Amino acid sequence: MHSPANSPTQHHNMLLEQVGKVRTLIDDLSACTDETAALIARLQIRSSTLHSAIALPLDAAPLLLADFVVRYIEHVPDFIEAIHAITSDAGIQEQVDPLLKVALDYFLHPPELVRGHSTLQVLLAEAYLAHRLLEEINDRFITLCGSPLAPMDTTRANIVAHELIGEPFAIELDQAVLFSADILLTEHNFKGAAFDRFFAQHREHGWSVELSRWPCLAADRSIFLNFDGQK
Repeated sequence: MHSPANSPTQHHNMLLEQVGKVRTLIDDLSACTDETAALIARLQIRSSTLHSAIALPLDAAPLLLADFVVRYIEHVPDFIEAIHAITSDAGIQEQVDPLLKVALDYFLHPPELVRGHSTLQVLLAEAYLAHRLLEEINDRFITLCGSPLAPMDTTRANIVAHELIGEPFAIELDQAVLFSADILLTEHNFKGAAFDRFFAQHREHGWSVELSRWPCLAADRSIFLNFDGQK
């Protein structure tokens, strides 16, 4: 017997296939040495004008920031895969996957807003959109349900990315994220017994199991690994 066209298994496989496509896209574009050299040259200029809270030694700043950019971009599919697995285990993935699909679509179908820049600049903007959308969704679930959808906090990483992207472009990206979050949370229903159990469990027991299974969710620790001891 064939599975229904929109069966949970097909949804699961389609989303994981999209995660794989995004990983391949990121790997292919990040491997371009000319793009990496251009990024480091750009960061050499930007590093002298960053907010004082981002304190790095001037001689090492461009390489450290380039490493941050690569980690920040590469973590998007890792985060999405982790959230998908967590919500699948809880039986709420059909309601959550539309949120994750929008984050993936920033890479697979880039909005007009991010076009016209160099390859790694586009990847950074797409990653910023995805990270900010997940951050915004998490914040709204904390307000609505007393718990985030996933135990990651990318606030610090997003502030650094905002600085590297620069204004007014980063502000335009923020506005696009808020618009998307408003639409998603209006169009999709995030209620029901499974949702109630999911949030009640994590309000009571925390996220230690998920963090041990998905260490990438400790976002600041993993993205900022090479900043340790540099400040």
